[in-house]
Amino acid sequence: MLAVRRQVVAIYVDKASQQWVVRDAEGNFWILPSTDNPWSDRQSFTPNDEAELESVPGHYRYMLCLPP
Repeated sequence: MLAVRRQVVAIYVDKASQQWVVRDAEGNFWILPSTDNPWSDRQSFTPNDEAELESVPGHYRYMLCLPP
């Protein structure tokens, strides 16, 4: 039997900084900048008390060039 691992990400918007934020399958948070390929240009992010993360529907993943 072949096991398939699907990469799961959660998409958020940080209302405080008005940035896209993604949590990857390992639980790491990333800021996605406004570039042509945001996932490739991602920057590490550590949520703090000022962060206001609001969950965003998954259909935005294509707009943000997130892996399938």
